[in-house]
Amino acid sequence: MTHSPLWAGALSLVLIHTETGCNHAAQQAANLLAHLAEDEAMEYETRALCERACERLRSAAERTAMPATARKT
Repeated sequence: MTHSPLWAGALSLVLIHTETGCNHAAQQAANLLAHLAEDEAMEYETRALCERACERLRSAAERTAMPATARKT
């Protein structure tokens, strides 16, 4: 099975997060990368990169997320 659409989606979301700082895009990219990392048919090194990127994206999203009480309405 080809994962091209998942790779494209993850890369697109990473770019959106990088360009806009959108935490939702970071979380969604992390979810896709985590899903890709679960594929045991993928090379170990690629799976490890997916896991590393997933952790970094989730960490970045958590650092920049504002609590709901701090948001302006």
